[in-house]
Order: sequence, then structure tokens, then C-alpha cells
Amino acid sequence: MIEVNGLCKNYGAKTAVGNLTFTVQPGMVTGFLGPNGAGKSTTMRMIVGLDRPTSGTVTVCGRPYRELPTPLHTVGALLDAKAFHGGRTARNHLRGLAASHHIPSQRVDEVLAMVGLATAARRRSGGFSLGMRQRLGIAAALLGDPQILILDEPVNGLDPEGIQWVREFMRSMADNGRTVLVSSHLMSEMQDTADHLIVIGRGRLAADSSMTEFLARSSHNGTVVRSPHAAHLVPLLRYEGATVDYASGRSPADALLVRGLDAKRIGELAGQNGLWLHELAPQRVSLQEAFMELTADAVEYRVTHSGGAA
Repeated sequence: MIEVNGLCKNYGAKTAVGNLTFTVQPGMVTGFLGPNGAGKSTTMRMIVGLDRPTSGTVTVCGRPYRELPTPLHTVGALLDAKAFHGGRTARNHLRGLAASHHIPSQRVDEVLAMVGLATAARRRSGGFSLGMRQRLGIAAALLGDPQILILDEPVNGLDPEGIQWVREFMRSMADNGRTVLVSSHLMSEMQDTADHLIVIGRGRLAADSSMTEFLARSSHNGTVVRSPHAAHLVPLLRYEGATVDYASGRSPADALLVRGLDAKRIGELAGQNGLWLHELAPQRVSLQEAFMELTADAVEYRVTHSGGAA
């Protein structure tokens, strides 16, 4: 378990992380999301003791990271895929890490095989592609068979097979009762992987909920209703308490987006009043849409219409 309580990190007058509190529970994959500059990397660095908080606390398995007697057995982290000496082979890089924790060399060969680098074990890592560097970083995170796994953009540069492997591996770790915290900008992948979401913006907590709850709260959810009798249907729906707008990308004369009333009740109202329906389709928001809606005011680097950055 990871527990963050009142965590703050200031760099001079700039607040990178402000009064952040959340818990990452074992047994699930927790997605850690936020726009660029939101404070995700700073928070993860504080979790693993690379940065000191200005105030607040963060513990892993009930202890600050610096107090762990054998950190690699407790926490495996991939924060920077380039964190190795390019002149060393993949195997020697991992052997050095293993020696620091009295991990047998057999484990080095095991994790290299797990991440698909067995045939590249004796190649110098400086010549690795981005995807291979990611695999080496994941291998290093797995070296101590940790209870907690922290991954920052783990599928960056991976091919489809590699992406699927990472997704299935994180799922298996969580299913075995371990704690998995993963940060990614690939929303479609996160939607397929994460059980729970922690979202921050400008260093502050914006959401801490299950994936299902997060998506359900979006105002973009609703039911698309297309009817030649739309004008007669609107007041009936509003009387029932529904919010009714014209559906984006549809003909405004007959297409509606209805929120606050399910498709079954909409169909019943139309039938009871002799109104035809040509379409009745629930519209479910994607994680990307829900995320962008929530963090619209927390985007630090925004592209303007003229092509420059605001």
C-alpha cells in the first residue's frame, strides 16, 4: 500500500505538488493521471525517496522509502527508461542492481526472459531502441519481486505485443494482491487497464475514484434520440427531469442528446404518446473525454488556434 498524506513540494515560489492526499490500495491497478506539469513525476519521485517533500508524508508498506532495509524487494519502479549506463550490457546492468540486494544472478536471467530481452542480454544497452529500454527498465523494477510496482509511461515505445504484455502483467500483479500504480498519457490503454483512478491537476487532487464512477460522472454521458417528432418529445423529457440538448454531429432538426433519463424510460414516453423513434442509443463517454472535461482548467501548456503554445 502507498499512503500519501498532505504532500507538498515547492520549488521556490512555484508549487509543484500542493496538499496531496490519497491511498493506493493493493489488489488493483491504479491509474495516475494528470496533464503535463500536473506534478505526477514529482509525486512519484517523492514516493521512492528521490525528492524530499516540503511538507507532508508518503509511506510504502507503512514506512518511508528511505527506511526500507531492502527497497527492491518492496518497491519496483520505472521512472526513467534511460536510467542505466549505456556501455554496460543489459545483463550486467541488472547484475549490478541484484548484487546490491543480494539477489541471485538466476533472477537476472528470469526477468530478462520475462520482458523479452533474453536474446539481447549481452548487448550494450546504449544501442537499445526506446522499446527495448522500456523493457530493461521494467526488468529492473521486477528484479526484487516487489510487493509494489510504480510505472511511469511503461508502454512508451513498445509494439502492440509489448503493450499487451505490460497490460496483462500489471493485471496479474494486481490479481495476486500487489499494489500497482501506473502513469500514462495513453487514455485508451489506461481505460482498458486501470480499476481505480487518481487524477491531479496543477499539483492538487482532482479525482480519486473507481474507473466506473469516474466515467459515470462525466456530463458527456447520455442517450442519443433521433425522432421526426423531436419537437414534441422534448417537453415530455424535460417534464420527467431530463436535460435535453441537440446531439453533436447530428441533424439538429431530429437528433437529441438526453441526460438524466435512461433509454428504457425514453422509449416508454415516446410509445405512450405515439411518437416515432428512429434511434435510441446510449452514449458512453471515453476516459479521454472524461479526463479532458475534468482537467480543462488545469492544463498548463495549451496549444492556441494560431499554432503557438499558450
